[in-house]
Amino acid sequence: MKKIATVIGARPQFVKMALVSRELRSRNIKEVVIHTGQHYDKCMSGIFFKELKIPRPDYNLGVGSARHGEQTAGMLAGIEKILVKDKPDIVLVYGDTNSTLAGALAAAKLNIAVAHIEAGLRSYNKRMPEEINRIVADGVSSLFFCPTKTAVGNLKKEGKTNGVYLVGDVMYDSIKKYRRIIDKAGLTAAGRGRILCTIHRAENTDDPANLRQIFAGLAKLGKEVLIPLHPRTAGCLKKYGIKVSGNIKLIGPVGYIEMLKLEKDAPVIITDSGGVQKEAFIFGVPCVTLRNETEWVETVDKGMNALVGASGERLVKAVRDIYKGPRKHADPESVYGNGTAHKKIADILEKHKG
Repeated sequence: MKKIATVIGARPQFVKMALVSRELRSRNIKEVVIHTGQHYDKCMSGIFFKELKIPRPDYNLGVGSARHGEQTAGMLAGIEKILVKDKPDIVLVYGDTNSTLAGALAAAKLNIAVAHIEAGLRSYNKRMPEEINRIVADGVSSLFFCPTKTAVGNLKKEGKTNGVYLVGDVMYDSIKKYRRIIDKAGLTAAGRGRILCTIHRAENTDDPANLRQIFAGLAKLGKEVLIPLHPRTAGCLKKYGIKVSGNIKLIGPVGYIEMLKLEKDAPVIITDSGGVQKEAFIFGVPCVTLRNETEWVETVDKGMNALVGASGERLVKAVRDIYKGPRKHADPESVYGNGTAHKKIADILEKHKG
């Protein structure tokens, strides 16, 4: 029987693996789940396993927070021991986190095939740790599961054409599956009518000037803003002594279904998250991204996403332009497939000979 080791560790990866894992198990493919512990807070980890009915991890390395090198090294050592013991045929990694990097490197050094879900994404900004993780993971992968045509094209530019598959986006699969539950879910009082904002990337949180600019811009919007606060961001606000304007409501991290409900019902979303940009596009909600580039270029090309960096002035202008202009309509299936990416991935993994 074929055995697959799935390496996860961060909130978006729990969402991405849910339907893929279920599909693999429905085909009697043995799956070993390795949780690195990169995200360990209940609202950043445990609640996702419960809400999405994800199989409990077979291993939890409990690595937790640390500098990039230390964190990745801890993961690499732990994953390697498990792979030597369990001897999987394929190691499956998701996205662009340190868990992705560690899983791909550990497998490659043991001559185990690496399959990368969300392969081929590029922001072309190597200052982003995520960009380095993507490039290295793709550099050692044998199977490349691409969510978009752009991702396929990026790999082709790098000379990668063998083992490249355009499968669609597994997060779109998940939203499509849970859409009825999302629609029925009650919106919290905190979310009614408020702009939704998420901030977590180091380039924004760890730079006091950038974080001050962003919160100054949010204060000038003249509209209420809701921020489910990432633990890193909360720590940085306190560290830098940044005061939060009265129009901004801070709440703790929320579960998957609640977050999607907040996104779906928001008039505008402001974020530095790649996943949230994509989810905004799927729900047809205009997005303002606190970065100067994005790996999800289709959201910009189709007029649903404005890149403003950490500039408070550009943030305010982009949001005001959205409120002034006509509401645009997205067509997510033209970009992310028809909701069957997880089945296509399972088909390919099942048939892979190594």
